[in-house]
Amino acid sequence: MRREPELRRAWLARSLAIAAAGAMGAAGAARAACAGWLGLHQVGARENAGAGTGSRMRAETREAIKRGLAYLARVQNNDGTFAGGSMSRNVAVCSLAGLALLSSGSVPGRGPYSSVLKRALAFVLDCAQPSGFIHLPAAASHGPMYEHGFAALFLAEVYGMSDRSDLRERLEIAIKLIVDKQNQEGGWRYQPERRDADLSVTICQIMALRAARNAGLHVPAETIDRCVEYVKRCQNPDGGFNYMLSMPGQSRFPRSAAGVVALQSAGIYDSEEIRNGLNYLRQHLPGKTRGEGDEYFFYGQYYAVQAMWHAGETDWNEWYAAIQDQLLPRQRPDGQWFDAISSAYGTAMACLILQTPISALPIFQR
Repeated sequence: MRREPELRRAWLARSLAIAAAGAMGAAGAARAACAGWLGLHQVGARENAGAGTGSRMRAETREAIKRGLAYLARVQNNDGTFAGGSMSRNVAVCSLAGLALLSSGSVPGRGPYSSVLKRALAFVLDCAQPSGFIHLPAAASHGPMYEHGFAALFLAEVYGMSDRSDLRERLEIAIKLIVDKQNQEGGWRYQPERRDADLSVTICQIMALRAARNAGLHVPAETIDRCVEYVKRCQNPDGGFNYMLSMPGQSRFPRSAAGVVALQSAGIYDSEEIRNGLNYLRQHLPGKTRGEGDEYFFYGQYYAVQAMWHAGETDWNEWYAAIQDQLLPRQRPDGQWFDAISSAYGTAMACLILQTPISALPIFQR
């Protein structure tokens, strides 16, 4: 596994390549810098996409992904939202469904799910307020900054993978809101206010900032440094992560997986915090433990596969084999994965988890 300085240089080199695109435009440079990814429909040309990591995507996994993506396309409403529960019009759910479809290799304007993505993107953009805040009050959760973070991540990935140069201004405003609302601790909370912070919302914003930076947007180094320090301070001695600095408590698997990914997204791949965090996660191999983490199963595994993808071949192979064993039997005959939030959410998260080794999304690339 490459060491932290080398990986930081690689990330910086890619960012500089994007920023120096000139006439190509930032989106075109992002495509060039991230060239070589394969969509789901092309995986057969290279068994186990993921640059020789031994990712071991099974044939039945590819079929399950196809059924899941087809389900999302089938239940999309005319306004771009996705049916399946009271949260069907939630911006985060729509954005995650969009990310799942992007992960297959489609983009707005190209691919089997081009039209589905166009409608999803239009809905997310319609929910963007002049301030840059992206959410729909009528369908907001208790923490609308979650919606904003996932929506900004979706916009950044579309911008970085397509020729939608018109997205840059909207994305810049959304990212500026994140930067401006960082609180004194270095994190974010449910509302676009600087009052307090929690680890989960903070990590959602970190992922959006990383995606925007990958796509060529400016993100202040001070913002990154402060949120990284916040995440580090949330780590407990056992390697897991606490929820809030103001309310010390026990580690939990879902937010601990997210904590490790947040540090990796900031370019930290080999440090005491990462090693301790990975050791904690290894105790929660899918199927090994029961109860702890089940309430937020998809959330936890969405981050855990990313953590193990970046951790190296041994961890990745073991984890990916185990999560396939867990997810494939859970898929329903119509292609959906059920979750209490909504079937669109469960299906999108399952597809994102299983498509990690395809590396179509820049945020997933090593």
